[in-house]
Amino acid sequence: MAEKMFSFYLNGFKKYLQVEKSVSDLTLVAYERDLTDFHEFLHEEGLTSPVEADTRTARVYFSHLYNKKYDRATVARKISALRTFYKFLKREGYVENNAFLSSSLPKKERKLPRFLYEDELTKLFHSFDITKDLDQRDLAIFELLYATGMRVSECCRVQVDDVDEDLATLLVKGKGRKERYVIVGSFALEAISYYKNHARKRLSQKNKGEPAKALFLNNNGAPLTERGVCYVVNKRVKAVSHTLNISPHDLRHTFATHLLNNGADMRTVQDLLGHEHLSTTQIYTHVTKDRLKSVYENAHPRARKKG
Repeated sequence: MAEKMFSFYLNGFKKYLQVEKSVSDLTLVAYERDLTDFHEFLHEEGLTSPVEADTRTARVYFSHLYNKKYDRATVARKISALRTFYKFLKREGYVENNAFLSSSLPKKERKLPRFLYEDELTKLFHSFDITKDLDQRDLAIFELLYATGMRVSECCRVQVDDVDEDLATLLVKGKGRKERYVIVGSFALEAISYYKNHARKRLSQKNKGEPAKALFLNNNGAPLTERGVCYVVNKRVKAVSHTLNISPHDLRHTFATHLLNNGADMRTVQDLLGHEHLSTTQIYTHVTKDRLKSVYENAHPRARKKG
């Protein structure tokens, strides 16, 4: 009975996240994992349903997470997931109060985003064999992620008709059903056009059902998923370097870092990334040591020796 009730609440919550919040598949998986962990904790505490939890339960769960040696970021994510879950339960009338609303989230360790240097990117881009269908597709993915700074979920939502080659723009379907147009560079447009006119046509023929509208297809002709994009990025990076360890999101970091390092203003980068708040974009104000040194030597009147 307890398992059925948990499944009932969880399925309703997942539908709420998909329909009203438009969360990505990866986010949905993370929420489900965090709630399943909480359900197991409730069972250990002798509680049969999430609706039985109160503020005391929340405090005990906090201690439970720290005893498990989770880092601050993981604890913050799990508590945030539960806040959203109980907000949903309250809205639906299953509980009177949000048990986790008063729980203060631990401050996250501020880590600078990882990014790639231009020579590392060049090595990656030169590693593709465009005589192969999947290499054509993967090169187009890498070029597009770096050219636009889009999220993986946004990349998977791109449809063939969203790309305007004449205007060099792309319609991006972002979080919360927000849409924005971004500029696409010539290298990315060329890679997309070549893939679309060659490999994609052959991949789409493998799909026995209705032809997919998605730009990026898997080996069976179906739309490529977020997990598929992550797999592609990890596979391609490992093929060229054993020391590089990047995710698709690091290409987004790289996009923002390179723009700022080359003179773009913060507001422009904010718009291109689709950030709602400028504070989110400001983490990219870090620059490489070489850039700092170059700016200092060129700008400071007494930084260079007289020739």
